[in-house]
Amino acid sequence: MRRSAGLLAVAAVITALASAPAAQGAEKTPTAVGRDGAAATVDTLATKAAIRTLDRGGNAVDAAVTAAGVLGVVEPFSCGIGGGGFMVIRDRKGNITTIDHREKAPAAMNETSFWQNGTSLAFDPARYSGMSAGVPGTALGWERALDRYGTISLRRALKPGQRVARRGFVVDQVFRDQIAGNGTYFNDVPSTAALYLDANGQPLAVGSRVRNPDLAKTYARVGRLGAEQGFYRGPIAQAIVDATTDPPTVAQPAHPWLPGVMTLDDLRAYTAPFRAPTKISYRGLDVYGMGPPSSGGTTDGEALNILEGYRDFGRDRVLSLHRYLEASRLAYADRNAYLADPAFFDVPLRGLLSDSFAAERRALIDDEQANNATVPAGNPRDNSGPARTTATVSHPNQSTTHLSVADRKGNVVSYTFTIESIGGNAIVVPGWGFLLNNELTDFNYDSTTHPNRVQGGKRPRSSMAPTIVQRHGKPFLAIGSPGGSQIPTTVLQTFINRVDLGMTLPQAIAAPRASQRNGPTTTAEPAFISSREGQRLAGEYGHAFVPQAPPGEIGVIAAIEFLRGGKFLAATEPTRRGGGSAMVVRASR
Repeated sequence: MRRSAGLLAVAAVITALASAPAAQGAEKTPTAVGRDGAAATVDTLATKAAIRTLDRGGNAVDAAVTAAGVLGVVEPFSCGIGGGGFMVIRDRKGNITTIDHREKAPAAMNETSFWQNGTSLAFDPARYSGMSAGVPGTALGWERALDRYGTISLRRALKPGQRVARRGFVVDQVFRDQIAGNGTYFNDVPSTAALYLDANGQPLAVGSRVRNPDLAKTYARVGRLGAEQGFYRGPIAQAIVDATTDPPTVAQPAHPWLPGVMTLDDLRAYTAPFRAPTKISYRGLDVYGMGPPSSGGTTDGEALNILEGYRDFGRDRVLSLHRYLEASRLAYADRNAYLADPAFFDVPLRGLLSDSFAAERRALIDDEQANNATVPAGNPRDNSGPARTTATVSHPNQSTTHLSVADRKGNVVSYTFTIESIGGNAIVVPGWGFLLNNELTDFNYDSTTHPNRVQGGKRPRSSMAPTIVQRHGKPFLAIGSPGGSQIPTTVLQTFINRVDLGMTLPQAIAAPRASQRNGPTTTAEPAFISSREGQRLAGEYGHAFVPQAPPGEIGVIAAIEFLRGGKFLAATEPTRRGGGSAMVVRASR
């Protein structure tokens, strides 16, 4: 669908979606059209903070960090200062860069750090431990973004988050369900239980209020002293080390808690580098994404290169979805085999994103039949090195959050950040109010040879896919999603819905999803499986669908489309994860 046709269709969709049910405690509007700037997040308080920053003269980077600080308070099981992330930034001159503030493994870790008695740990014992926490990168990532591109200080950007932490916010059903999803692990850690469980050790009730003065204190210290002195040195750093090397559990916890090996030197040595984005061209659009150690930009880039070779792509919706699933299967085979921290492994980035490699992979797609197998990786090294066998994707039940922000001057931010699983490693750092990540379970920790194996000082492979799309050098779309290893397919399917299948952005977001990650079955939302397209894909093409685990949702998109006349369309989920919040600085039709 051409952008010139967007406004009339968007108005109709907004009318339909604006009445979608909102999460308890905050009224949410999933779409907004207007001028002077826009923001889209999963939470109303965070989106309001971003819009207020824009309205007061701040730019998109200022607003993104401000919103992220609020999300760290109200979405503590998905993101926060105890984790890390990837930010894609377009400045007002059109330059695009990325900031990698992915967590790092402590220097003392090795390939068998998650092994006991000669074999690797199951996921839960690896996750709920001090060993799973990587050195957090969020604080330095925020500071680096503001120092190079922002107009306000880190101290000012963190003020809204401080206020929310002190005053509190109301628990909704999603928040309560996320606590319950951690079973009895929160009960093992008094600092975590004090924040998120009631006096009987049960998840906080819907409608109760969460206040977190310790996190407000953390933000105040980091804002006053800066990330280096306020977070990576001093009492916060010491508290992180203590919480990982000697997990602060009750005397007789219900579960074993493996201690970690993080040191103060690991925190002092942390860096958050600027990296070049990935870039591919797709039907007149330039698509910029996150490169290694994230797999988001390469996986979506390779899949789009495969799909671009079909000149009739989009004409037949069912055939197009079949090709989307099969292109995803192939791209994930290569993602699983070749993506790792580029400081430790020579990622064949040029080959993975080349048109010639895409043509080789496209030739393997049967337009009449699903493969329904785990396919081998290709060889993107121009035959200069061996092809690799594929490997498993990341563990399910991962969380994360995404925000998109744009200002009237052309600055754009697409930002995904996380603490990995819902609730991270379940350890709230005593006295400082934030959960630690379990990011190091994103390594292929059951392997001593895989490129993404555990190594000291290494960043684990990620699936995060913050993306900025341009048309003729002008912003067209900022998009991203949480969802663990399903992030690339979520972004990819929403993108082709919008660009190839004739949907408006709100329609593209609301449409049911399916995620093929190189396996014999394809995970799909129940609404996709029961749809006409899903039924035909199963019956005519032989796709084997399995329902997404409860609550049956794949991804949570937060996006901004740039319309004609300087207008913005901010759009989020109408229902997934309780619905999202989209706002503009000046509303208009």
